[in-house]
Amino acid sequence: MKQLIKRIPGIRNLVALVFPKEKFTNSEEYWEKRYKLGGNSGAGSYSNLAEFKGEIINNFVLEHKIHSTIELGCGDGNQLEYFKFDSYLGFDVSQTVIEKCKNKFKEDPTKKFLHTSSISDQKADMVISLDVIYHLIEDTVYDNYMNHLFNLSNKYVVIYAYDNDEFDNYAPHVKPRKFSSWVKSNREDFKLIKHIPNKFPYEKSNPETTSFADFYMYEKK
Repeated sequence: MKQLIKRIPGIRNLVALVFPKEKFTNSEEYWEKRYKLGGNSGAGSYSNLAEFKGEIINNFVLEHKIHSTIELGCGDGNQLEYFKFDSYLGFDVSQTVIEKCKNKFKEDPTKKFLHTSSISDQKADMVISLDVIYHLIEDTVYDNYMNHLFNLSNKYVVIYAYDNDEFDNYAPHVKPRKFSSWVKSNREDFKLIKHIPNKFPYEKSNPETTSFADFYMYEKK
């Protein structure tokens, strides 16, 4: 397994290692098992990469006077500690991690967490997707996620991901997507207003603290 991970470009930065002897079944089950076994959201939600996300997101919030935020795929909540939001609602497919986040932020009334099955007519000034899209293995899951991402937004959608769908020998729970093409084909009501390259672009010799994910900001027309 270690030799395989070293051979795949960027894979350790994309996610933590697959748990030994765990057979991949589907995206939701993978993440529920991962968090139940004590796993976290991966290197991208920690250290310098989390700080970078905080810097970009907080500046965007101030610049565009954003008062409400929804996150699709909140994970373990570590990177959330770097963000400054007036009102925040986090969704995730793992009930285990939702309960952990509720407990972690129980003293903060500005933050709320729900399972993705509770998505309905919620709305926010900004909806964010950070290191999530390339974990959506099933095409139907991907399409549903993307539709929710834009439907929940009153004004802005911020995506942090790898905008590429070239085939490679990725781990079973990783499938990069050319999401910009999906947006152009399916959401003509949104336009790309900013692309911010990663402050720590991927380096083969340093996969834990670098990433090939960039920021893409969309605005409703």
